Amino acid sequence: MKTNTDKYLVKPGKKVKIKDFDTNYNGHLDKEAGKEELAKVKEDLAEFQEVLYASNTHAVLILFQAMDAAGKDGAIAYVMSGLNPQGCQVYSFKTPNAEEYDHDFLWRHYKALPEKGRIGIHNRSHYENVLVCKVHPEYIMSENLPNYSSVDKIDKGFWKSRYESIRNFEKHLTDNGVTILKFFLHVSKEEQKQRFLDRIADPAKNWKFSSGDIKERALWDKYMEAYEDALNETSTDYAPWYVIPADKKWYTRLAVSQIIAETLKGLKLEYPVLAKEEVDMAACKEQLLSEE
Repeated sequence: MKTNTDKYLVKPGKKVKIKDFDTNYNGHLDKEAGKEELAKVKEDLAEFQEVLYASNTHAVLILFQAMDAAGKDGAIAYVMSGLNPQGCQVYSFKTPNAEEYDHDFLWRHYKALPEKGRIGIHNRSHYENVLVCKVHPEYIMSENLPNYSSVDKIDKGFWKSRYESIRNFEKHLTDNGVTILKFFLHVSKEEQKQRFLDRIADPAKNWKFSSGDIKERALWDKYMEAYEDALNETSTDYAPWYVIPADKKWYTRLAVSQIIAETLKGLKLEYPVLAKEEVDMAACKEQLLSEE
């Protein structure tokens, strides 16, 4: 089944509204059919990853952003479960520490980039600097930036500059062989509420819940505005955003897997071919067969 990429893609230069994306879309599939399709796609992903690792010419960076309880952790676990761990690396970004605050906002993310041949997954990413920081501009004060000694000084020009920095950062990466995929897992406010209630009701899931989640939920509209701005400002031909419906976890995982698989296939990578003078396969075979 081919992915309806246009349904998720935030097309560069075209302004989108978050409310126009259906959080409950399921691709006209039922859950069982979706699981069967996901199993097939995971086989393709494993094959594509092996070629990526062997060719050692490209890297893939996959970013996940979402509201709490949208299913980022589960999507990462299910999508990457069939891949070789040697070719993957996952970073989950929390609040910056003192060392990270002493550098520019992209520094810690640059350090976490995947090497050539690898798939890197960032659970939250450099976009936190234009999402949570836009909803809570007081966090910017910890960066000790010149000319921004108070929250009142953080204006539209500040955010315009930060979006530009992100676009330039991602352009530099793609120019140097990094393929970037950015996924916003779009969950509805109603579904988030139910997932929070499920976490509260299940002792095994209590650890996933924090009272801070409720405080951030109260700022839902501000977060949607911040996401909408980020999507419109930073979805580019070289680093596109995809808005993935997240009310049905099984479909979220399928859609993400399909897009990653299609992107890897589109790289048209091949296994490296060794020069005859580098390794004489026939001679090596003869030597092995002649062993007593």
